[in-house]
Amino acid sequence: MSRLLRLLVVLAGLGPVLTAAPAFAQQDVGAYNRALSAFNAGQFDTAAPLFAQLAEGEDPDLKGKAEYYLAQTFAKKELPVAAFISYAAIVNAGPKHPSYLKAIEGLVDMQQRLDEQNLIPSILNQAYSDEVRDQWVTLPKEVLARINYLVGTAAQRRMRYEEARALLEAVPADSRVYAKARYLLGTVLADPRFPGRPGEGETLDKEAISAFQTVLATKEPQVELPETRELALLALGRVHYRRGEYADAVKAYEGVPRYARFWDQALFENGFARFQNEDFGGALGSLQALHAPQFEGAFQPESWILKSTVYYYSCLYDEVKTTLAAFDERYGPMAKQLEPFTGEDLPLVQAFNLVAAENRRLPRPVYLWIRNNERVREVLRTLSRVDAEKRAITEGPWRGTPLAAQTVASLEDVRGTLLQVGGTLAKNRLKEAADNLRTFSDQAEIIRVQTALDEKDLFSAGVDQKTLLTRQTLYRPKMPGEAWNYWRFQGEFWIDEIGYYQYTLKRGCPARAEK
Repeated sequence: MSRLLRLLVVLAGLGPVLTAAPAFAQQDVGAYNRALSAFNAGQFDTAAPLFAQLAEGEDPDLKGKAEYYLAQTFAKKELPVAAFISYAAIVNAGPKHPSYLKAIEGLVDMQQRLDEQNLIPSILNQAYSDEVRDQWVTLPKEVLARINYLVGTAAQRRMRYEEARALLEAVPADSRVYAKARYLLGTVLADPRFPGRPGEGETLDKEAISAFQTVLATKEPQVELPETRELALLALGRVHYRRGEYADAVKAYEGVPRYARFWDQALFENGFARFQNEDFGGALGSLQALHAPQFEGAFQPESWILKSTVYYYSCLYDEVKTTLAAFDERYGPMAKQLEPFTGEDLPLVQAFNLVAAENRRLPRPVYLWIRNNERVREVLRTLSRVDAEKRAITEGPWRGTPLAAQTVASLEDVRGTLLQVGGTLAKNRLKEAADNLRTFSDQAEIIRVQTALDEKDLFSAGVDQKTLLTRQTLYRPKMPGEAWNYWRFQGEFWIDEIGYYQYTLKRGCPARAEK
């Protein structure tokens, strides 16, 4: 095209003048090509600073590509937190970013690598709008399945139950998060706050039970399948217990493997189910296991209230008083020890620091109970990863570069956010522990007073309870099968016996006269 024709085209408004690219643009293209060559050659220490510089440039196309490859470089360098920060920045920029969908894939990949359940699900939840849904369905099937699970988790935490249900039901059976999605779906459907209860309660309960049973039948490969099965058994027991199906609840609780992570919780809840099923000896057997030395660090104040209740219903008043005295001795000092840490003015970071490391200012059972919370564990794990990445960057080949300074600053921002999240979780758990101790102390006092009143009534009625108990004979419990042996408990806890205890009880209540 001649110079005159080009000028006419411009004057007519038909197009731009075709001129040579500016010098800075040519330099940027050259830098990008060098960075990409280094990346493809596995020279990530060289590639990252070049991509970081281009990400601050003015060319939107090169800037978008450089931002994505910088995140990719962090991932290749085993810096998943730095990578997730970079991917998140692209996702937050919106669907017009040239690497938007790839960044979503990268963000989901980093969530899996970190097992991070607090920040990344929230980012995906905020980004998962009606505007982008048509684009997100083009993502790889497994990526979309994980997104549905993670966003469903965020919806469940925010009590948006119908939204959570739709997302979790969209996770296909061939996904590796299928079992986790089914477990959470059952939890959502069984929640008393789910819309439609109580009118649709029967249908929702059946669907919840079906979801939990699906988890138990699911086979590998799945993410955290053994632990998810344990949770499904606990949840199944809770649904049956709420429905008054106590025998089914017992069966579910007893399905939790011995010494598994949630076994102590299963023992405790099984005690309630067996008590409601009028198996008082079985209830005390579950609690006997829970009170073994192996669970010395467990925070289970309600278990002692249940134990005293079982004795109370059997009119074994001396045992009631002994049990309540044990409760007071163990948990009374804990309530006083928690008082300085349960005020509303407790700073979040201080609350988190109480459980971030070994801390003797808290009662050890409470400390372990908070530390064992899954979300608190995730915060601790991610914080450890953040600190490791900060050391790697400040002591590595990028030391002293703008890339190192910017990345460390971003990691510090994430660290601050995690401290706030962890502090909120720790503070809530501290308050819950104190409230539980207060509630169960009140219940212990009610049982103590009622026991004294009942003893007085027996005395006034002329009932000689000691003679009544002496006349009764204790029999060996029924054996579950021919392969079982009976051993009398003699004060020693043998590891292969814990969990198989069964009490036999006398009954101190006088027989009621028939009308």
